[in-house]
Amino acid sequence: MFTTFRNAWKVPELRKKILYTLLIILIFRIGCHIPVPFLDASVLSSMISDEGNFLSYMDILSGGALSKGTLFALAIQPYINASIIVQLLTYALPPLENLQKEGEEGRKKLNTITMFVSLAISLVMSYAYYVTQRNGKDGVSAVKYPDGAAGVFAAFVIIASFTAGSCVVVWLGNRINEKGIGNGISMILFAGIVSRGPSSVLAMFELVKSDKKYILIVPVVLIVFVLMIGFIVFMNESERRIPIQYAKRVVGRKQYGGQNTHIPMKVAMSGVMPIIFAMAIMSLPATLEMFIPVKADPVGFWQKFYAGFVHFFSYQSGWYAILYFILIIAFNYFYVAMQYNPIEIANNLRQNNGGIPGIRPGKPTSDYIQRVLSKITLIGAVFLGVIAIFPILTNLAMPQLNIAMGGTSILIIVSVVLETVRTLESQMMMRHHKGFLE
Repeated sequence: MFTTFRNAWKVPELRKKILYTLLIILIFRIGCHIPVPFLDASVLSSMISDEGNFLSYMDILSGGALSKGTLFALAIQPYINASIIVQLLTYALPPLENLQKEGEEGRKKLNTITMFVSLAISLVMSYAYYVTQRNGKDGVSAVKYPDGAAGVFAAFVIIASFTAGSCVVVWLGNRINEKGIGNGISMILFAGIVSRGPSSVLAMFELVKSDKKYILIVPVVLIVFVLMIGFIVFMNESERRIPIQYAKRVVGRKQYGGQNTHIPMKVAMSGVMPIIFAMAIMSLPATLEMFIPVKADPVGFWQKFYAGFVHFFSYQSGWYAILYFILIIAFNYFYVAMQYNPIEIANNLRQNNGGIPGIRPGKPTSDYIQRVLSKITLIGAVFLGVIAIFPILTNLAMPQLNIAMGGTSILIIVSVVLETVRTLESQMMMRHHKGFLE
C-alpha cells in the first residue's frame, strides 16, 4: 500500500489529484467544526454518549460532527440511504432498470434521481434530528432560543443548515470523483471515521489513568485491533475461482478460443452493504423513540409493550446482537442475489462457446454456479456478522471501552483503503501503457 502511494506521488498528474483530494477532505473537516445556530453542543454530546448504538453510529460516520451540532452533522448518510433505495428500486421498477442498461447516459440520469432522493431524505433526517434535540435529555433541550428568536425560525435555520450541509458533502464527494483520485463518497466516509481515531486513543489512555487494572486490557484490545485488520484484508481479498474453458474455433486459417480462464467470486463481494442494511432495520425502534420517548414508569399494556419493544432493540440487550447477526446473513444473501444471476452467467458462457470442465452447459452450469455461490455467500455472511457483533459483545462485557462500532468502522476503513490502492494502481498502469502504435 505504501509503495503504491509513493509511486503515485512521483507521477505529477496523480500528485495533483492526491493534493486536490486532501484539499477536499480538509474542507470537509473544517465544515465538521462550523456550529449550527441555536444548538447547545454540550447537551448534544451527552445525549449521543448515552443514546446508544444508533446515534453513536451516526456520530462516528459523521466524524463527530453530529455530537457537536455542526454544519456537516448528517455527513453522507442521506446519500448512502438514497443510493440503497434507488439501487433496490432498479431491480423492481422496469423504467429504472432500463436506465441502468443505457450506459453512461443512463447512469447520469440515475445519479440525478439519487440526488433528489438524497435531498428528500436529508430533509426528513434533519427534521428528525431537530425533534430529538428539541426534546433533549431529562427535560433539558439542546435547542436554545435567544431573546427575540421565534421557535419556528430556529427550527427553520437548524433544518436548513443540516440539509444544506448534507448537499455540500455530496458535492465535495463528486469533486473528488471528477478531479481527485476517485471514490469520493468513500473517501469522505473514510475521513469521518479516521478523524475519530485520536480521540479514541486518548480515551483509552484516560481509562488507564483512572483505573490501573485496564493497563493489561488496553494492549490486548490493540492486538485484537491489528489482528482484525489482517483478518479483514485476508477475507476481503479471498475469492473462489470457477475454471472456465473455451472451445476452439477455426475461422479460415486462424484458430480462435481454446484458452483457459476462470470466474472470480469474492468471498466478501457485498462489502459493508449488508451491515448498513441491517443497521437501518435495527435503528427503526431508536428512530421511533426520537419522536415518542419511552416513559419512565409505563402504565397499561401498550406503554409497557412499547417500552419492552424499544428495550429489546437496544444494543445493551443480548438479543440485539443475535438479531443483528441474523439480519446481516439475510441481507448478504439478498444483496448477492441482486448482483449475481447464475442463469445469465451460464447463458453468456454458452453463447461464447465456454463452459465449466465436467459440467454440461445450460441448467447444470447455472445450478453448479448457484451451489458455489451459496457456499461463498454463507462464508462471507458469517465473516461480516462476526466482524459486526464481536465489538458489540466486547462492549457488553466491558462497557468502559466503548468500542461498540469498532468492527464496522475497521471494515469500512480497510475496504476504502484497498479500493483506493486499486484505483491508483489502475491509473498508473493506464499511464505507462504504451499502446499498439509504439
